[in-house]
Amino acid sequence: MTTSKYYFSGKFGIERETLRVDSHGRLAQTPHPFGNDEHITRDFCENQTELVTPVCSSIDEALEALAELDSRARTELAKNGESIWLYSNPPHIDSENDIPIADFTGDHSSKRSYREVLQRKYGKKLMLYSGIHFNFSFDEEFLRELCGENEDFGSFRDSLYLRLYKHLMVHSWLLVLLTAASPYYDASLDGDGKSGIILSEYSSLRNSKRGYWNKFLPILDHRSLKTFTGSIKKHIVTGSLYSASELYLPIRLKPKGVNTLENLAANGVDHIELRMFDLNPSAPLGIDGRDLGFAHLLILYLLSKPDFDLTPQLQESAVRDHKNAALLEPEPALLERGEAIIESMSSHFSGNKRALGILAFEKQKLDEQKVCNSVVNNIYK
Repeated sequence: MTTSKYYFSGKFGIERETLRVDSHGRLAQTPHPFGNDEHITRDFCENQTELVTPVCSSIDEALEALAELDSRARTELAKNGESIWLYSNPPHIDSENDIPIADFTGDHSSKRSYREVLQRKYGKKLMLYSGIHFNFSFDEEFLRELCGENEDFGSFRDSLYLRLYKHLMVHSWLLVLLTAASPYYDASLDGDGKSGIILSEYSSLRNSKRGYWNKFLPILDHRSLKTFTGSIKKHIVTGSLYSASELYLPIRLKPKGVNTLENLAANGVDHIELRMFDLNPSAPLGIDGRDLGFAHLLILYLLSKPDFDLTPQLQESAVRDHKNAALLEPEPALLERGEAIIESMSSHFSGNKRALGILAFEKQKLDEQKVCNSVVNNIYK
């Protein structure tokens, strides 16, 4: 597998959510200023800007595209004295009146209806959490090499992505552990009329139990793409979910073109989406390319692992690990598991200098976290 010339190839895309703020650092109350630009859009609310790169042939190319979109957005916002809030947690909020639902109209009016459902179900403040979504697909030639000639390619592709999805679900905590970057938040997130900056018990509110989760844990059937989409559909039919878009898990399988459950079921998987990355305020674009590089390496590493049954118990455990990784002081056992995985990945990529550099960068984060935990424990002894 690793000898294929297409092994490190693929298609890459980045979606970056941020909030627009005025010159006082408050949520901008002006309409979305970018029209119907498909690459500079908004998500839940009118003052949340989402940059969507085109499909790129490398992470570096995707970051270049993000930089170009970021520059365009900042230039336009500056005309109104506005800027980008490059933190996952929102600024001070006087009330939910500061959060106008995205004003989709015409052919897109159903998007507004969906967001009104979310408002009633979860409240507006929760929708302000912002982050990075990383989209990836393997080079088709690589998949065809793996498939061979005796199996239907579409079925093989869907099974491969579904297997990868399961592995990423049970490893999503590792990416949270390495990229959490939002321990501070404004007290107004806790209630109207409150103010002041709070150091949370979480390193990432949006990935913690306070974050963006369904009211229940949707248990899914991963035996095949048909049973997978069918189990999501069942939650929609019973009213537990409004639509597939309301499935708030850290990994998604997505089709080519319109992102609907029907399209996924009919035409299969085109790419996989990782949704857990915090905005990194120390990185000019909100994300360090090495973190995306690690995510890519993790995908390739997990591709080498055998299939398994993602039971309801394992699904519950995966979400629990994900939330625990978002703690400001994660459990030592989680740090040790992370070190073991990175060590195993270092063996897997032992001949690749660039990969080893990325893995060393991530390993250092775990070392520093262990030191921090040790210092805190000594203080409170």
